[in-house]
Amino acid sequence: MAEDGRNFESSLPDYMSEPSGNLLELTGISKRFPGVLALDNVDFDLRHGEVHVLFGENGAGKSTLINVIAGTFSPDQGRFLYQGRERRHLTPHQARVMGISPVFQEFSLVPEMTVGENLFLGRERARFSFLNKRAMSSKAREVIAELGFNLDPARKVVTLSRAHQQMVEIAKALLTDVRLLILDEPTASLTEAETIKLFALIDRLRAQGVGIIYVSHRMGEIKQIADRISVLRDGRKIATVMADAISDTELVELMAGRKIDVLFPQVDHRPAETLLEVSNLTLASGIVRDVSFHARAGEITGIAGLVGCGKSELIRAVFGLVPIAAGTVRLFGKETTSFDPASMLRAGVCYFPSDRVAEGLALARPIRENVSMAALDLPGFARGQLLRRNEERQTVQDIVDRLRLRPAQIEPAVGRLSGGNRQKVVLGRGLARDIKVFLFDEPTVGIDVGAKLEIYELMKTLLEMGAAIILVSSELPEVLHLSNRVYVMHHAQMVAELTGAQINEQAVLACFFRDENQTAPARQAAPVPAGATVA
Repeated sequence: MAEDGRNFESSLPDYMSEPSGNLLELTGISKRFPGVLALDNVDFDLRHGEVHVLFGENGAGKSTLINVIAGTFSPDQGRFLYQGRERRHLTPHQARVMGISPVFQEFSLVPEMTVGENLFLGRERARFSFLNKRAMSSKAREVIAELGFNLDPARKVVTLSRAHQQMVEIAKALLTDVRLLILDEPTASLTEAETIKLFALIDRLRAQGVGIIYVSHRMGEIKQIADRISVLRDGRKIATVMADAISDTELVELMAGRKIDVLFPQVDHRPAETLLEVSNLTLASGIVRDVSFHARAGEITGIAGLVGCGKSELIRAVFGLVPIAAGTVRLFGKETTSFDPASMLRAGVCYFPSDRVAEGLALARPIRENVSMAALDLPGFARGQLLRRNEERQTVQDIVDRLRLRPAQIEPAVGRLSGGNRQKVVLGRGLARDIKVFLFDEPTVGIDVGAKLEIYELMKTLLEMGAAIILVSSELPEVLHLSNRVYVMHHAQMVAELTGAQINEQAVLACFFRDENQTAPARQAAPVPAGATVA
């Protein structure tokens, strides 16, 4: 409700738009899962040649709606019109044949198959009852070249970065005649250059009359490409608005149903003793070379850099997930010799991975087990070889309540949760032990503004308790607003340490795009802001 007591939505200008020339029209769509009404009487339409953004908090119903459109879920009630014809009991295969191609946030690739094999999986081309590998390879290269992606069709997916796997998913969706393209957080793993290519592709598809449903929490890209925006909240459609007629603040407040005063909290940094010190670290893979940095209690240490610069691999190595070739790591003043996750957890270090599905969670297991699994060696959880069930349940319930998990239950499978709530479960694991050093790798990727604020507030609380936080993020505003010091990585090396007034967008971008042809000694002359510490 607005402060004057009126309904919040009614206090905003009328941005409602009239549908015309619809490719897709959904009327009164509802979908219920056990204990949850995921969609409640939702109307939605998509025109030929438009980009229609779905916007809402995690758990608002966006994923359920696009799964209904893609044929993954059948609606419990409502009318589904596609190209003027009513469709019932749609399956994913039928949707694909009709020209509906989804690119979901969670990938559906077979790791041990090649890029080309994944593109044609389920739609292989044959000649005289034999696979026509030459035709498939040619088509795969053609599609990849058209997208402008740097992909080798012969490489196995398991060897690709998450960014390149995202490219494979996009290429797979565009392999056939697409009339309706669904993109769910497509830029979450892409570099700026790759995002520009994707947006150029979207413009071409729009010009060809393809309708595009685009799901994103990134305000900048939403306003850049959207024609219309539909806001969902708690399974209901709140409004459909014209993208060029509403401000970012109004859009976020429509999503949240309340006034949002700040997107980033004011963090009171109080740097104290150095808890983690990394010196001249080089990884066996070579993706990190001769890197040094430190993190102090009571402050957030940000590490910024473009995708592929080595920033994620750096903190993965500190936690013992990536082999180290040279260098030293000191924890609480003592050199560390045991580099494995179990040893690091016992020492008081916790790592939160960027890919919460592949590395962070056991989706089929309960929330309770996912939170407690890293603390089962503690006396509070186990007596000898026996698990203390009551103590486990109470501890996990306290953590769930503290993180404001919705719903605040500990037994449902994690796979049933929204992206923001899944991330809270991952973070809960770090609260089950006495942790002093928190390694956050892309902590807010794919989650909404409200969930981001809650995670930022958690970070703030951890600092107040004397922890050291290392924040690795591709979201530059996140690093700039939250960090007390910012390190910048460029091509496997640490090229700058920024403090105070030096922490600004221009300074960081200058480090991102420094002269590629400079040798290491000449890096001192690169356009790094005055006063910055340069490697």
